[in-house]
Amino acid sequence: MASVDARKLIDLTNQAKDCEPVRGFAKRLQRDSENRLAVIAEIKRRSPSRGALNHDLNPTDIAMQYRNGGASCLSVLTDEEFFGGSVSDLQQARAAVDLPVLRKDFTVSMKNICDARIMGADCVLLIAAALSRNELQEFFEFASDLEIDSLIEVHDETELTTALEIGATIIGVNQRDLKTFEVDHQRAVRMAGMMPDGIVKVAESGVKTRTDAQALRSAGYNAVLVGESLVTSGDIITSVKDLCV
Repeated sequence: MASVDARKLIDLTNQAKDCEPVRGFAKRLQRDSENRLAVIAEIKRRSPSRGALNHDLNPTDIAMQYRNGGASCLSVLTDEEFFGGSVSDLQQARAAVDLPVLRKDFTVSMKNICDARIMGADCVLLIAAALSRNELQEFFEFASDLEIDSLIEVHDETELTTALEIGATIIGVNQRDLKTFEVDHQRAVRMAGMMPDGIVKVAESGVKTRTDAQALRSAGYNAVLVGESLVTSGDIITSVKDLCV
């Protein structure tokens, strides 16, 4: 049985508000995407669908390679059970470079948002499919109060509508079906037109080649979030550069 988190939210909130300033995840994506597709490069040891990807990766080394390849931001898996990640992975990666960092994990409470801010993350992931509308709104507003950005992940038009209605500023369209793990490359292209100007548009999952990146850039995306194809690449720096179209 899972242990109960007895920590007080007010204490965590105060601790989070005392942390050093964030690096500006959304601002970095907006700036870099003025001239090219921004890349959010992910540090990912394994996945539920593919198993081990690069279990022995060094977060410091891979973060530096991502930066040298031209990545705009980092995404770091901190979930241990399904992805083999850790808080240490995030902190090591963030200490190695000056890039903003997304904590890639399951955010299910306001305490999780505080934890992300305290560990040094500049952005949290809010998955629309895993939260009620009220939770999504509440978490988004709470994160804003802590001056941490929220990447709201959607999978279909209904979730996208909800994300827009609550005022989301960064929206990630996940092209992978959560149940079958199949990738629909047209999903992001199809949904791009529903997002108004001013939204930072991110395409997630299944982005592997320069051709993939070019199609998403043409559809109107500011950024792509890429993990598996980068951590398994024999030349990470070149692989990142190829996506910066």
